Parts: sequence; C-alpha cells; structure tokens
Amino acid sequence: MKGKNLRYLGEQHTPHPPGARAGFILLTHFSLPAFTQALDTLVTANLLEPQAFSTCTFSLDGEEVTSDLGLVIRPDADLATLSLASFDLLVVCGGLRTPLRPNSELTRLLQDAARHGLDLAGLWNGAWFLGQAGLLAGYRCAIHPEHRAALAETAKASQVTSESYMIDRDRLTAASPSGAFYLALEWIGKLHGRALVEGIEDILAFEESRYRRVNPTLNVKMTAPLREVVNLMDANLEEPLDLDQLAQYVGRSRRQIERLFKEQLGTTPQRHYLELRITEGRRLLQHSDLSILDVAIACGFVSASHFSKRYTAYFGHPPSKETRR
Repeated sequence: MKGKNLRYLGEQHTPHPPGARAGFILLTHFSLPAFTQALDTLVTANLLEPQAFSTCTFSLDGEEVTSDLGLVIRPDADLATLSLASFDLLVVCGGLRTPLRPNSELTRLLQDAARHGLDLAGLWNGAWFLGQAGLLAGYRCAIHPEHRAALAETAKASQVTSESYMIDRDRLTAASPSGAFYLALEWIGKLHGRALVEGIEDILAFEESRYRRVNPTLNVKMTAPLREVVNLMDANLEEPLDLDQLAQYVGRSRRQIERLFKEQLGTTPQRHYLELRITEGRRLLQHSDLSILDVAIACGFVSASHFSKRYTAYFGHPPSKETRR
C-alpha cells in the first residue's frame, strides 16, 4: 500500500534494458477495445517507467483501417515497411467481423518474425492468423468463442482453450478486451518485473489492486465476508467505524473478523484501516490543494499532529515533505 498513488513517478530507477518495441497490425474491423486495452497498458507503463516501451501501428496496405466500432484509425505505416529487427513483439489485431482470409504478405511476415525470435500475439481472432501461418503448433492459445472451431480446424496441432487469454512461451493470445489487458500486463512483467505490473494495476485496475496492495506478498483472494468489511472501511474513511460497528454491519463477531484479517491478509483490522486512511491521505496531498489539517480530517484523524505522526511512521517522511502534483 505504500506504493500507491503513482509511486514510481519521478523517482530514481535502476537501469533497464533499452525500451521494448511493440508493433500492432490492424486488420479490417479489428476490435478497438481489445487494441486500446493492450495499448493503454503499455502507455501507462511508460508513465511509471519512462521510455520502457514504444509502439507502432500498421495496416496491410498503409491505408486507414475501420475498427469494429466504426472509428477509422490511420496507421503509422504499412506492413511492407516493417523492420523485424527493431521489434520485440508483433500483435495481430482482429475482431468479430474480421474476415478469416489468409494474406500471403502477413503470413510471410509472421513466419519471418518467428524465425527472428519475436514474441507473437493475437487479439480477438488474431490467433487464427498465427495458426494459419503454422505458428501455433504445440502451443496453447485463446481466441474468441465464435472462432474457436475455425482455429481448431486450421491449426490442428494447437490446443485451443476457453481462457480469456493465454501466454505459452513466445505466443500470446487473447479472446477479449480484458484478456488483452492481462496479456499485456504479463508481457510487461516478463521484461520489467512484478513491481511495474502492480503500479499499472493500481492505475488501470484499481478496484482489484486495492485489495491485493494491502500486502503484495500475499497472493490470495479475499472471501466475501472479508471483502464486505474492507468495502465498509473504504467507504468510511472520514468517520472510521470501530470494530464492533463493522461486526454488526456484516453480521460477524469481532473474533471472526480478526481471524479473517489474520488468515487472509496477515494483519489486524485496525492496522488495515489505518493503512487505508494514511494511503488516502497521501493521495489527497499529492493531487489536491487541501491543507494538511483538511487532509487529516478527511481521513479520520483527530488532529494534524496525530496524522503527521502516523504518516511519518508509515512513509518515512512527514506530510509537509510530500510532493504536491
């Protein structure tokens, strides 16, 4: 939880390899939501780790491409100009109405990319084009349910799953926009580690990450009763509820709630509630013009001095030293 609120922005970073480059091949009627989910994940990664990734879009002929939503996208270049040596990942972006027709130029490019050791990805029905090029033999893959049968027929040596996304070695496939998001996250994690992935999730999937960030070392899912308690805490930061009130609202005893926190989050309800309030205080300090006293009151502290003491113990510096963005 210490790392929330754009924790990486403006901090010093250990050196990373030169930025990885991803190329997106946009096919007719490609899924705009799937494409933008993957692209937004990479762009957000650059916010936290500057210049970690660069992207480029291509069409088969260099002309504008109409997405599944009717929005027209002008690509950066046509496929003929693509230099494989400058890319680490190629993503074939398909959609529900993308025709499953072989394209000799695309097939040759994908096969050359595989020989060069590039990671290859397919969004929505993009996996079909990888399979048609003979690049999914022995791989597990994901594709939209409407096209599973077509892929199974085209790439008989592949294992077509019902997952929303699948990463098998250097083949990355997603059947949906949410699958595209998690596919991109895993690719980022492979290159830069879990810390950057968690930072992206804090921004783009904050409702899920909020629970995980309580203790990043615990890869657990909270049970419904514990999630209900945490939701109550999060909704009552300005006027914190005591443990008896929380227990009454969720129909559990104090002892049951304490056991849930210890077993699933490795902490106490009081400690977790305090961390939520302090973290909210940091967010307000960073992204508002509120005074320290106003922030303290908004987060349920009785005085600015009490807030400052807790804040300093948790973050290692007083609220007055927090960067105001």
